[in-house]
Amino acid sequence: MAATLSIFEPGRLGPNLVTICLKEAKYEFLKSLRYPMFSISTLLFPLMFYVLFGLVMGPQTIGNVRSTLYLIPAYGTFGVMGASLFGTAASLAMERGLGWLEVKRASPMPLFAYFVAKVVMSMIFSVSNVLALVLMGAAFGGVHLPGSILFKLVVTLVAGSLPFCAMGLAIGYFAGPNSAPAMINLFYLPMSFCSGLWLPFMFLPKFIQRVALFLPAYHLSQLALNLVGGGQGGTYLRHWQMLAGFALISLGVAWVGHRRDEKAHG
Repeated sequence: MAATLSIFEPGRLGPNLVTICLKEAKYEFLKSLRYPMFSISTLLFPLMFYVLFGLVMGPQTIGNVRSTLYLIPAYGTFGVMGASLFGTAASLAMERGLGWLEVKRASPMPLFAYFVAKVVMSMIFSVSNVLALVLMGAAFGGVHLPGSILFKLVVTLVAGSLPFCAMGLAIGYFAGPNSAPAMINLFYLPMSFCSGLWLPFMFLPKFIQRVALFLPAYHLSQLALNLVGGGQGGTYLRHWQMLAGFALISLGVAWVGHRRDEKAHG
C-alpha cells in the first residue's frame, strides 16, 4: 500500500510516473527485440516491397514523382501501421490470455504505464521503419530528401501511428491470443490495399477510391505523400481530423473491452 501511495504523493506524481513509463517502455522494447517474428518482420516487409517495386522494377514515374521517392511515404505508412497494430494488438491479446494483465492490475504500477509502453515501443519501430526506407532510397534509389522534409516525414508518420496504436488496443481487447494475428491482418492488409499503399491511389478502381476516403491509412499516406509532391487531394486539416476521429472511436472500443475485462475478473 505504501508503494502505491508513494506514486501519487503530491509533488512527486509527475517524476515518478514519467520514470515508471520510461522503464516500462524500455523493457517492452527489449521484450520485442527478443521476438524476431515481430522485430525483424516489422522492419523487413516494407523494405522488401520497396526493393521489389521501387528498385528491381526500375525507375518509373507515379504522377510527377519518381517511384523511388513516392514509395517511401507509401511503404512508410504500411510499415508504421504494421508496427503499431502488431506491437499493441498481438502482445495485448497474448498477455491477456496469459493473465499478465491481472498481474499488472494487482501491482502498484499504474495500468496506463503498461499501455504507454506499448505505444512508445511501436513508435520506436515506426521511426526505424521510416529511416530504413529513407536510407535504402538514398543508397540505391537516388533519393535525396532535404533535412527539413525528412524531419517532417518522420514526425508525420510517427504521429500518425497513434490512431493505429489505438486500433491495436481495441483489437487486442477483443481478440484471443491465437486469433489476434489473423484478426489484425483482416484489417491491416485490405486497408493497405484500398488506401493506395501497394498500388498508387490514382490506379485504384473508382469505388475503392471512394472507400479509401473513410480509411485512416489513406489519410496518413496522403499527409506523407504531400511532403514529396505525390498527394492526391484533401486538406491537411481534413486528413488530421479523420485520423483523430478514428483514434477516438478506437479508444472508445478499447475502453469498452477494458471495462468488460475488469468486470469478468472482478
